[in-house]
Amino acid sequence: SKFLNDKWMIKNGFLNDVQEHKPWWWNIKVQKLNLSAPLILLPEVSCQKAIEILQEKGYDQAPVVAESGLILGMVTLSNTLTSVLAGNAQFSDPVTKVIYDQFSKIGLEDSLGKLSSILENDHFAIVVHEQMQFNGNGSSFMKQMVFGVVTAVDLLTFVSRNDKK
Repeated sequence: SKFLNDKWMIKNGFLNDVQEHKPWWWNIKVQKLNLSAPLILLPEVSCQKAIEILQEKGYDQAPVVAESGLILGMVTLSNTLTSVLAGNAQFSDPVTKVIYDQFSKIGLEDSLGKLSSILENDHFAIVVHEQMQFNGNGSSFMKQMVFGVVTAVDLLTFVSRNDKK
């Protein structure tokens, strides 16, 4: 079961990674990647508009985030085009019809080692930052803000640029 899988336990924060021969970058924090701010789509954006925006801005993917800040998933250019061309979605459908709702989140304070473990199975991770927000009545809640999207290419670029030979 997944509870006996060390990689699952590490990815979900139940176990610290105790890899013996860690690379030099293993314990560096995700924030050191200096990710650029992501392009974020609201759930009511149509598939057609999402394709146009992604192509115009030069992105392959973007998180879909509700006005409340809830992260609904990830939309990719290829999945959106494939879904529309296969007839599973219309250009006029909201982008929520073609999102990946299975995704991993990682924090700015998490290690590149943890990120590396996530990227062994996933194509990307959504970098989030938790922020305390207060309502008018003084009650508070934690809100996750999307800080970036990180891929294996981002990690590889960081490691190769900073390689300590």
